[in-house]
Amino acid sequence: MAGTARFVRLATIGILSLLPLAALLALDARSAGKQPLRFSDPQAQAAEFIGYSRTIRLTPGQREIWEAALGSMPSPCCTDFRLSTCCCPCNLAKSSWGLANFLIARRGASAAQVQEGVRSWITLVNPSGFSGDVCVSSGGCGRKFAHDGCGGMDEADLHAAHR
Repeated sequence: MAGTARFVRLATIGILSLLPLAALLALDARSAGKQPLRFSDPQAQAAEFIGYSRTIRLTPGQREIWEAALGSMPSPCCTDFRLSTCCCPCNLAKSSWGLANFLIARRGASAAQVQEGVRSWITLVNPSGFSGDVCVSSGGCGRKFAHDGCGGMDEADLHAAHR
């Protein structure tokens, strides 16, 4: 009986001493999955983010974060509208919406973090910046992102997203 009690005590000490290591490994695994976003290919990433706008469904709480983030940002292509609604579902808006979905649902981002990510995306696709009147200018919706355009309306034809 004394041998059993000693065994249980040693086993308990062994398990308790391993818990901090297990917790550390779990935290490392969680943070490893949250690598910084790297924007590099507007055409490919626009397609990816547009896909997220269709496939990632947000919970009501996540939707509140989405609205807080995008509802306070002017749409880069049409500043008369917030990015959350834009004036139309152009490829620039849909890619921004999908990126926001991804950041919230998969990365647990706050509204401020979503805004930072979306601003970085918008800067990548048009480093010169948007005029804010793309949608009312002649041919603006069909122009490439980098040429102050919406990247088109047809998500199956993302050539306009390319630089």
